[in-house]
Amino acid sequence: MPTANSLIFPFGGVEANPEVGTVRLPATLDDYSRDVIASTLTRWRGEGTVAIKLSLAYDRSLDFADVAAAEASRIYAAQVQTSTAPAAADYKALQDYLFRVLAREAGRAGLVVHIHVGIGADPWFAIAGANPLLLEPALNDKTLRSTRFVLVHGGWPFQNQAGVMLIKPNLYADFSAQTFLRSPRALSETLRAWLEWYPEKVLFGTDAYPDPNTPASGWEEMLWLANDSARQALAIALTGMMNDGQITRARALQLAKMVLRENAMKLYALD
Repeated sequence: MPTANSLIFPFGGVEANPEVGTVRLPATLDDYSRDVIASTLTRWRGEGTVAIKLSLAYDRSLDFADVAAAEASRIYAAQVQTSTAPAAADYKALQDYLFRVLAREAGRAGLVVHIHVGIGADPWFAIAGANPLLLEPALNDKTLRSTRFVLVHGGWPFQNQAGVMLIKPNLYADFSAQTFLRSPRALSETLRAWLEWYPEKVLFGTDAYPDPNTPASGWEEMLWLANDSARQALAIALTGMMNDGQITRARALQLAKMVLRENAMKLYALD
């Protein structure tokens, strides 16, 4: 899954991104939207990509305003012509505009857009800027309703906000990272709340990776621990729903398959 952050940061990122494969910025914003963003997404899709990832919360807040095309074009043109760094407010406005362009083109290409929400790995990460509720204006944009989004990591510690946001027809959430950041019991409460409302929107995930801070464990250990924690949490949630008479055992087994496998297969059109 390629990271598409640099497509939204045209000045100081996209030129050196090997995944994008461009070294010169087009003269106009329309050309950039077509020849860089749309072209790159179409190529990725043709190469078998099913989703793109945005970890923008490591660089800025997820409040993407609806910026007029004329204003964004003015900012882009001024930067290209003068080769000077845009002011912070102008650059944010341009990024806000390009986020919508990227999301819209991803939808046209059939790519799912993954967005990092919730806590980050950096201790100085701005957690408040990664609240899933900040995405609501963009998700309500009528031009983006054919684009499917995934709230990566489920937004913890904003897991309740993430769960409520699943009312958006084109929004999903995975619980990756929560599988090792939280206990199975704590995670089970989140899963139960999500499953009671939107079981078809909940996706299993691990976020397993080799942690340089714990050299005694590698990717394999992280993956095993995340899988084990996820299954425990899901079992606790479904057992509680059964004991309370909300679902039958047959429905619990069906929900488990949906979360662990079938929801993802449907979302990404996997065989």
